[in-house]
Amino acid sequence: MLNQFSRTELLFGKEAMEKLSQSRVAVFGIGGVGGYTAEALVRSGVGSIDIIDDDKVCLTNINRQIFATRKTVGQYKVDVAEERLLDINPDVKIVKHRVFYTHDTADKFDFTQYDYVVDAIDTVTGKLLLVENAQKAGTPIISSMGAGNKLDPTAFEVSDIYKTSVCPLAKVMRRELKKRGVKKLKVVYSKEPAITPIDDMAISCREHCICPPGTQRKCTQRRQVPGSNAFVPSVVGLIIAGEVIKDLTGVRNKY
Repeated sequence: MLNQFSRTELLFGKEAMEKLSQSRVAVFGIGGVGGYTAEALVRSGVGSIDIIDDDKVCLTNINRQIFATRKTVGQYKVDVAEERLLDINPDVKIVKHRVFYTHDTADKFDFTQYDYVVDAIDTVTGKLLLVENAQKAGTPIISSMGAGNKLDPTAFEVSDIYKTSVCPLAKVMRRELKKRGVKKLKVVYSKEPAITPIDDMAISCREHCICPPGTQRKCTQRRQVPGSNAFVPSVVGLIIAGEVIKDLTGVRNKY
């Protein structure tokens, strides 16, 4: 029967679409990368999705985050995401978690309930914790490495963390995961050297923070506010979504 996923079924087949409809994926961080991942998963037919983020939409998010518009500034990202995702598929099951993933909040999540975990958060501590807990539960996980301060969306690739190079975040993750005995981790990363952002305090969030009231982690607390754009984080998010879909269904191009 013709439905909104029919074009996808032409490539994946009925059995794969059934697998997707029965799958539950957790997306940690629904900003520049994770927002595109979450939307692509729902547009692909994933039946249940957890979205985890404690942040509010900021004016400076509009340049790169799919859930950020002038209308949604000041609203919680998970609330905005839920509304949009239900507009795409009213039947998708959405579980919102308005929290920041840390050691203090980790016990709120049972990773055995997920078929896949997406790490799209931007703190090393959180990433390491996500990887450890997902792997303890035997749940597949994919992590986004550095997407800020990059200009070439075609440079991103899928690899194991221990085969990465150049990316500073990947270097830290390799070192710390090795200490923890983690032997592998699928990541999306780029060998493109990061650009140093222009040092102009007139346009820097560090001195002119406009985060909405109630924001927990303001830009003034950061060592550096990375530059970004519309076309790099989105590509990273879509690459991640593609890997999740292909892993869940087992469908991959053989050529």
